[in-house]
Amino acid sequence: MAKYTINIEKKLSKISKEIYGHFSEHLGRCIYEGIYVGENSDIPNVNGMRKDVVQALKEIKIPVIRWPGGCFADEYHWKDGIGPKENRKKIINTHWGGAVEDNSFGTHEFMELCRQLECEPYINGNLGSGTVQEMSEWVEYLTFNGISPMAELRKQNGSEDAWQVKYFGVGNENWGCGGNMTPEFYGNMYRRYQTYCRNYPGNKLYKIACGPNVDDYNWTEGVMKV
Repeated sequence: MAKYTINIEKKLSKISKEIYGHFSEHLGRCIYEGIYVGENSDIPNVNGMRKDVVQALKEIKIPVIRWPGGCFADEYHWKDGIGPKENRKKIINTHWGGAVEDNSFGTHEFMELCRQLECEPYINGNLGSGTVQEMSEWVEYLTFNGISPMAELRKQNGSEDAWQVKYFGVGNENWGCGGNMTPEFYGNMYRRYQTYCRNYPGNKLYKIACGPNVDDYNWTEGVMKV
């Protein structure tokens, strides 16, 4: 009979904490009511984030959290979710039940959630229905501290300083809900879009490509060859 010995004192390597990251999407009550209730809610909150949920998430030490999706990411237009909440555009969440999305939880709210959780933000950009300019300007809005149109817009919306954003997804599930693309087409789109996701001073992006649907090795190979 084979015998195995486990030496718990011998450490060969360290597992990256990021593999235990989490995911938040505008789906059901994940965001609204689940995480975010707004500043005027009777539910105890800090800047709109539910205190009980934040505390529960802090206890499991979330290292990184991804937003806004998921399928929702590739029809999310980030400028709809900034500025005074009463002026934000209402949209239909066509992926998840046709719910009316009032965009009261947007970029600033997500970054506030990450601040409270003390975790890394992972922003997922819209490659499916968004433009190169839209994605590029979101990166600028988030991470550029100098003088520029997007930096000035961020300041007008209450955030004087840029944020640190390490992880940025260039599209989501683009083989399906993110555009029904072939791997070769997506690979070329990725190359184009990521070019304009700039590394501004003091911030380096990891530009994350869309992975396959389960064990679709053809997708992975096709994207990587491009």
